[in-house]
Amino acid sequence: MSQLPTRGTFARVLAFATSRWARRPGLLSIIVGLQIVSTGADVSIPILTGRLVAAVADGATPWVAFWGLMALGVLSIAAKIVSYFAIIDLTIPTMREVEAEAFAHVQRLPASWHANAFAGSTVRKITRGAWALDDMGDLLLLALGPAVLVLVGTTATLTAFRIEVGLMALAGATIFLAISLALTLKWVAPAARLANAQDSRVSGALADAITSNAVVKAHAAEAREDARIDRVLRKWAHRSRRTWRRGTWSGLAQDLSLWLLRALVLGGALLAFMRGAAGAGEIAFTVSALGMLDGYLRQIGNHVRNLQKAVNDAEEMVDLMQDNPEKNVVRPPARALPPRAAALSFNHVDYAYEGAPTPLFTDLNVDIPMGQKVGLVGRSGSGKTTFVKLVQRLHEVTGGTITLDGVDIASVSLAELRSHVALVPQEPILFHRSLADNIGYARPGATMDEVYAAASKAGAAEFIERLEKGYGTEVGERGVKLSGGERQRVAIARAFLSDAPVLIMDEATSSLDSEAEARVAEAAERLMEGRTTLVIAHRLATVERMDRILVFDRGQLVEDGTPSELMARRDGLYRALREKQTLAA
Repeated sequence: MSQLPTRGTFARVLAFATSRWARRPGLLSIIVGLQIVSTGADVSIPILTGRLVAAVADGATPWVAFWGLMALGVLSIAAKIVSYFAIIDLTIPTMREVEAEAFAHVQRLPASWHANAFAGSTVRKITRGAWALDDMGDLLLLALGPAVLVLVGTTATLTAFRIEVGLMALAGATIFLAISLALTLKWVAPAARLANAQDSRVSGALADAITSNAVVKAHAAEAREDARIDRVLRKWAHRSRRTWRRGTWSGLAQDLSLWLLRALVLGGALLAFMRGAAGAGEIAFTVSALGMLDGYLRQIGNHVRNLQKAVNDAEEMVDLMQDNPEKNVVRPPARALPPRAAALSFNHVDYAYEGAPTPLFTDLNVDIPMGQKVGLVGRSGSGKTTFVKLVQRLHEVTGGTITLDGVDIASVSLAELRSHVALVPQEPILFHRSLADNIGYARPGATMDEVYAAASKAGAAEFIERLEKGYGTEVGERGVKLSGGERQRVAIARAFLSDAPVLIMDEATSSLDSEAEARVAEAAERLMEGRTTLVIAHRLATVERMDRILVFDRGQLVEDGTPSELMARRDGLYRALREKQTLAA
């Protein structure tokens, strides 16, 4: 991710946060109003303190000032408490909405984005960003805002007492704020941004190793993974140590500037006292005001540092929300597909990967009648997978059209198009949910009888019913509790339940043993009946029963015919590939 200037980062993140708080203007107004009341009470305390001391020194009654101080204390505390409860009602719904929005946004990012992202890092960015909004709410609405108001009010009252003392307070406070902001924004924040980026990499590396634990165990690579994580953590430790040390030096500089402020204000008040221009009450007022100013300024320094951390924590989530989602562009005029549209046509289709020097497909023309079973064959990188991704609009054609029953799929919404296409991948992806949930995912609202029927057609019912919890059995992350053949049959059951007229299969039997392969192949044959089927073939023996085979080579459709026709071509690519696999076997 590109590193944006710190000032721009603060502006983007704070604009993001305030736009979310603004969705609840009533609560926001209540919080701000209560903080103004509480701050006004706090600013008034030094004035009454000075009057109390003056009354004692002059022998007058101090009780009016005393009870006034008590009333201000009660008012300040009450306003703060109510504002704290109000910000709970502001922050929790905001965090919930932001996490939901970020999740929804990530779900809609293109497949190419997900292929290049660590799931663990993405989760970390979202959760850390949501909690950062909580910190920003507390800091800006309950801490920094009131502190700035106290600074302004106290400086004003000191100026009213002695203009030179007020000017000294203003100069000292300005120096303090300038040092705090400069160090935080220009020195600490860049280091914190790098530390956060490495923190996300730690989460990604941990998730990557843990989800691939079966591979780690298979290669006895635990020590290697330990060393790899250690390298990532060492870099995180270096960056975090640098950030925390800079924060500590920044705090020291702020403390020194506060001592300068104390010296200026208190020294000015004492000079006025020595000249007889101020009495005991005025000195008490100055000392009390200085104590309050000192405390709030120290808080401002801490709050600025914490705000910088919160902004850096939220930065990656805000940037994530700026990534362009998958384009659900519907080319006008918008069209609807016929209920069982399954006749597929590629008409003068061009396609080039982003950044590729040459296109993969150029003027590709293919007609696949409804219900035809077609094998897609070719060397690795020849275009088989891209061909089916274009049908699903996971990639968009750069020229020409793809139609279903004569309807340009670019004029159809993604949701409608994909409801017409069922997918059985080579490596089925299952949720860590129940078997019933995984099968029923294909059709929201499906009844259990429909789930049972789909499992029966897929040959999955027999192993599911042997399980202690049956269809309620949770399958583990990515279906790790099931064998490869069982996962494939669950995926086929899901496809049966979707009842889509177009079926894409990425050779679902290529990684199975012979018994599991036979079971899955039998279920796949039943699934293909009556559907337009595209089968990506890795083992060419599996496409011998196809109605037709398309042979690709470097993006070109070089052969098209029945299995027997292609085998009859002495110099044909399909025959060469088939004979090579047979010889290798």
